Amino acid sequence: MQNLRPHLIFYSIIAMMGSLFISRGALSASIIVFVSVCFFHTAIKEQLRNFFSTPLLWAMSLLFLLPLLSGLWSDDRQEWLNSLRVKLPLLVLPLAFASPFTFSRDQWRWLASIFLAGVMAGTIWSMFHYVPDMQAVNEGYLQAKTILTPLENDHVRFSWLLAVAILVAGWVWLGSREQRNISWLLLVVMAWLIIFLHILAARTGLLCFYMIVIAAMLWMIVKKTRPLVGAGFLVLVIALPLIAYIILPTFRNKVKYFRYDFEYFKDAHYLPGGNDAIRVISLKAGWHIMNDNAVKGVGFGDIFHETGKWYEANYPQMRQQDKIFPSNEWLIYGTGCGIPGFLIFTFVLLVPFFTRVKSKGRWWLLNGLVATSFLFDIGLEVQFGVFIYSFIVLLSWKWFRFEA
Repeated sequence: MQNLRPHLIFYSIIAMMGSLFISRGALSASIIVFVSVCFFHTAIKEQLRNFFSTPLLWAMSLLFLLPLLSGLWSDDRQEWLNSLRVKLPLLVLPLAFASPFTFSRDQWRWLASIFLAGVMAGTIWSMFHYVPDMQAVNEGYLQAKTILTPLENDHVRFSWLLAVAILVAGWVWLGSREQRNISWLLLVVMAWLIIFLHILAARTGLLCFYMIVIAAMLWMIVKKTRPLVGAGFLVLVIALPLIAYIILPTFRNKVKYFRYDFEYFKDAHYLPGGNDAIRVISLKAGWHIMNDNAVKGVGFGDIFHETGKWYEANYPQMRQQDKIFPSNEWLIYGTGCGIPGFLIFTFVLLVPFFTRVKSKGRWWLLNGLVATSFLFDIGLEVQFGVFIYSFIVLLSWKWFRFEA
């Protein structure tokens, strides 16, 4: 059975990748299988020692343990339990990845290829729903609506996944340039993912993509190598948004809506249904609640309730459907656990930059994308976001420990 274990781990990882695009139930089931297989061996003590001796692993588990601890002062027990249920992978996946399994270079390539194939299939599925009703969808972008996406239409998380997929395709391409057919295929994949990301026009994914491009440009400058390629990246940063605005109606309408919404959110004025205006107001709410409860916060069970009270006091005209959580993961942990929660969350995101891996540049860039996404999104409050963050970071850590 021990000889089968590495194969079971490998295929359970593939199952998690696939189930991400199928359903929440399938994803939960595949996570249970993966965790069970990772603990089904005799060297449990070694695995636990590895967990506690690896800051990346135990630090990530703090993102579950902090909400758990806040149950001591959370009044809404049901909401608190729901938060723990969503965040449970932040504990069990680091424990599972502490298992001393390794893969061959070919197996890592297979996992990267399957991940890219899943994301590509997701973009094709979205286009299948977009093209027949293109005009209506384009007009919807003037009202903060988007194309239907996988992950149960979670376009924010899917856009971030697209940026990661572009990054992964680039990594694999760098190691496959001698194989011309594969190299060209990867370039086509990257080109399509970039085009689709601009069609989707979700700002989280776009911001992360342009971070990748700018980082590549700066790397060329620092290394003083291939100046023409570096200049090409600079042209890309400038030209791509302009071309997208001219050619892609979804991107153009998204920009128009942003300009309209900007007049409200720059002064934190309430705009019913306004995407950015409401987000800015939610940030104000989170900041005030955190500072008013600086020592221990309000507890993860009461974040939404306390945010709603702040809205009632400061924006009594706000519609119920516009009352959202503070739109920043730092503020979520700050409102839930006070200033200590805010600081511990910062510590957790800094730990990867001090983690020893063979491919530091790629690792740092990936974790830079993670931190960027949490500035404008609360991915750790939804199942897909929790899984994508923990799975991508932990799997990449395993990969880069042995692959340069």
